[in-house]
Amino acid sequence: MKNFFAGTTVAMLMTTSAMSETIGVSMALFDDNFLTVLRNGMIAQVSGMDGIDIQVEDAQNDVGRQLDQINNFIASGVDAIIVNPVDTSATQAMSNAAASAGVPLVFVNREPVNVDTLPENQAFVASDERESGTLQTIEVCDILAANGTDPARVYVMMGELSNQAAVVRTQDIDDVIAAGQCAVEFQQIDRQTANWSRDEAQDLMTNWLSTGEPFDALISNNDEMAIGAIQAMKAAGISMDDVVVAGIDATQDALLAMAAGELDVTVFQDAAGQGSGAIDAALKLAAGEDVDTRVYVPFQLVTPDNMADFTSRN
Repeated sequence: MKNFFAGTTVAMLMTTSAMSETIGVSMALFDDNFLTVLRNGMIAQVSGMDGIDIQVEDAQNDVGRQLDQINNFIASGVDAIIVNPVDTSATQAMSNAAASAGVPLVFVNREPVNVDTLPENQAFVASDERESGTLQTIEVCDILAANGTDPARVYVMMGELSNQAAVVRTQDIDDVIAAGQCAVEFQQIDRQTANWSRDEAQDLMTNWLSTGEPFDALISNNDEMAIGAIQAMKAAGISMDDVVVAGIDATQDALLAMAAGELDVTVFQDAAGQGSGAIDAALKLAAGEDVDTRVYVPFQLVTPDNMADFTSRN
């Protein structure tokens, strides 16, 4: 029997006398739709396991706070640590702290800068971002070609520039164009960051609209920014039939936007799969078992034709 406590820290305590294993989890922030699914997936998985406790902390998008959480986990004697990094370029210090204490560590969802030099008792569980932006961009190009839009004028919204996923998803766009995989002439008008945020994306799209530049598509590094951009376009009286909009994650809000004919493309990132993979890797490392340094959960393209397959997944 387990008791659950709500708040910044979620603890699950066994009432049996058996010694339990504890996993400390530091999330970049709780106030993010996709990361909420990831976090809840880990909690749900552990809730079905005997002898496993989980403590989940919110780093509130603060690198210093996250490093403090990791050090606190180490001091409290956890058996393994899972980290969803605030800043993927700042993970070496986290990795060093865990390695010095001999505590297994698993980075989840966001690729650490030191992924190629992780110690034997550390791993990275996520999806290969080279797939995400590639699937997204090729589909946008195909839709534009089918619509007879050639050349196509495109805006690009990027996530946090300190985040590896944003960097790679944006590079994917360039790589598709450079490789000749786009079915139309691709003319990029502008690219700016909206920091994964729906509100910031709405403001950025409003600013772009104020320039009066004609455009045919918006490619966004995630669904939240795509939705914010859609809200700005609708407020400006733009018909969503006249523009192709693409995001990544296949969140529930994104699928609702797709069902409404507002979002044309997204890419399913398996939050629950990443969470369960991280828990599995952490427990194996805590038991002294070998785990691949990189564990990838595949991305899947989502369009109006197959969206029904994903309505209950994220």
